[in-house]
Amino acid sequence: MYSIVFRHDLNLVDIKWTGLFDQPSVDAYADELIRRFREEGFRTGYRLRMDMSGTSVQPVDAAQAINRRLGAFHRASRIAIVATSAITRLQVRRFMTQDYLRIFDCADAALDWLVAADARTQAA
Repeated sequence: MYSIVFRHDLNLVDIKWTGLFDQPSVDAYADELIRRFREEGFRTGYRLRMDMSGTSVQPVDAAQAINRRLGAFHRASRIAIVATSAITRLQVRRFMTQDYLRIFDCADAALDWLVAADARTQAA
């Protein structure tokens, strides 16, 4: 229903959702993300790619529960959301209002945007 990959080479937390959440799966997801974030040694300022293209809009109660559990989670420097459904995009915009968030149709474009700042920095 979800996967979480920590990419130290890109300072990236790469998450993919493939199912619909309910309260038990929200708790399992939030617990795993918080625990692994700490164990992996990630800090505020990481980049986040959330690929939601493999699922439809989340049930409202699940989206609210995720927001409650992770609303105060460590702040990313950039967030790229992959969502192909217009309804999913609306739900993302409702719950995620960060000005450093962008929504993309494909995972590759999202990753390109997330790492673009690194390319400019390395070229300078």
